[in-house]
Amino acid sequence: MMHTLTLHLGILRAALRHIFASPLAGALNIAVIGIALSLPAGMYTLLQNVQSTVDKISGTPQISLFMEMNVRTGDVDVLRKQLDQNLAIAGIEFVPRDRALEQLKHSTGLADVIAGLEKNPLPDAFIVHPKSGEARELEALRAELAKLPGVEQAQLDSAWAYKLEALLKFGRVAVLILAGLLSIALVAITFNTIRLQIITQREEIEVAKLIGATDSFIRRPFLYFGATQGLLGGIAAYLIVTAGLLLLNSPLAALAQLYASDFTLRPLSPGDSTTLLLFSMYLGWMGAWLSVARHLSRIEPR
Repeated sequence: MMHTLTLHLGILRAALRHIFASPLAGALNIAVIGIALSLPAGMYTLLQNVQSTVDKISGTPQISLFMEMNVRTGDVDVLRKQLDQNLAIAGIEFVPRDRALEQLKHSTGLADVIAGLEKNPLPDAFIVHPKSGEARELEALRAELAKLPGVEQAQLDSAWAYKLEALLKFGRVAVLILAGLLSIALVAITFNTIRLQIITQREEIEVAKLIGATDSFIRRPFLYFGATQGLLGGIAAYLIVTAGLLLLNSPLAALAQLYASDFTLRPLSPGDSTTLLLFSMYLGWMGAWLSVARHLSRIEPR
């Protein structure tokens, strides 16, 4: 067990030496990988921050049912029973027009203007609390309630939040596409780097095969090289994203203060950070494996 662990640690140290045999070239390769991975990772982090803010602001969705101005008390009671019997509704609240006018006076500061009105322009209303928070089901329920007798208008509160959520879904798909394209590019970078190493070490590989080295033994250092280079690129991407968020938080704090908000951009979570590092390491390993499988079989002892 200790012998195996020592062997793998030795291969890992050799891979690090190969990466930084030319410090500038090694640093540039890692920087390229880090910058490429930081683009989708940074976009993903921004989308996650916006999503959390939307969830916090929108809260529990509500549907406001505004009654017709000439609705009778009996019609209101009938509508209340229909709403109580609707299985898609968790609860309702009736807001009489007089109470709505009083709330408007206190919330707007226009008490003098409202007091000068000849009659109350506000209708009676029901505040409906749906059971589901899914956008399609909410819109279907709103359309259903709008057709009930005595209802003048049915308005879905926080509809803007659901429109923004749809935009965020589009953004997540765009991030996945960008991540896929850049992943192919990073695999190609590692593939080419390993190919050059195999060509450079061709004579060493031939000698190793002559003395009985197996393909797996010869392949292992190249796979370690690719995985290690990918991991270092993932660390670089994490640092780039974290530094970018810190730089953005300073002007964002001043902007949020103008709107009486404490919104800040949060960095990648521990789970997302681990996923980023493992994914970058996997891309490096994949590029190395493809390159070794493609070129190592062509080298035979002469």
